[in-house]
Amino acid sequence: MPGPCAVQANNPVSVSRVTREGQAIKFCLPAGHAGQRLLESESVIIPMRNFHGDQWFTLCVSSQVGCRMGCTFCQTGMLGLLANLTAQQIVQQVQTAQELLRSTTTEFSIPGVIRNVVFMGMGEPLDNFEAVTEAIRTLCISREFNIPLSHITVSTVGRVDGIYKLAQLNWPSLRLAVSLTAATDALRNRLMPLNRSVPLEKLRQALMDYPRTRRTRFLIEYVMLQGVNDSPADAEALARWCQPLPVTVNLIAYNPQNPAHYTASSTETIFAFLKCLRAMGILAKRRTTVGQNLMAACGQLGNTELS
Repeated sequence: MPGPCAVQANNPVSVSRVTREGQAIKFCLPAGHAGQRLLESESVIIPMRNFHGDQWFTLCVSSQVGCRMGCTFCQTGMLGLLANLTAQQIVQQVQTAQELLRSTTTEFSIPGVIRNVVFMGMGEPLDNFEAVTEAIRTLCISREFNIPLSHITVSTVGRVDGIYKLAQLNWPSLRLAVSLTAATDALRNRLMPLNRSVPLEKLRQALMDYPRTRRTRFLIEYVMLQGVNDSPADAEALARWCQPLPVTVNLIAYNPQNPAHYTASSTETIFAFLKCLRAMGILAKRRTTVGQNLMAACGQLGNTELS
């Protein structure tokens, strides 16, 4: 379990903006200024339902305003890094989400509380390590939240130094996700600049060294870009890279930036890719898109007025 936390639960701050699409809710909170510009964090409440009819809410939180990783398929990366969020600002996103759910009519027949928190919003969480880990401690220990480590996911583009620092905390039940999107260095160098200094072999070794339980599975996020990384050869390369690791691969159809730099792979191509991965023994799924019209889907967070 995480150690004692310094961040205390506080009253949620005033929401700057709230938009909805179906049961998905995107909200923005003030996060200071950069010169004359007001900065905002962006968060997304995602309704979840499984095949058994179980229902819950997941909250996608931001750890930064903008991001310095520069991934070419991500709206946030177009902003550059504008600010690191404090642990308190991260926790406030969870508090605010709970308040919004309590005051929102929903078709879900469950209490309006957050069950899972995923650090998949704006920013590279391991680039803001201390604030993120302090926020995680608060979410686990505070009676207001009581969210176990096994219900929290930290997603990284491959900050290997951060992965090793996270390993030293000995939180094996914390869920770790990696935004991969290419399984060869030549392609990943083009799509994700961090790969030029941290190539795929170093990233895989860091995951091999990471402490885990018998139930641990790393989540590998793979954004499907038409004609770029969606061929059978790409699927085979991804499967080979994953094979030494306990993984679940999430295939994500590209969600357009503003302006869009790529085109999403077709449904037929994604299912063919999925079939190839499974044939090579890789557990793989296709992620359902939620909130695209709100600029709230994977890779879309980031106020274009700040660019």
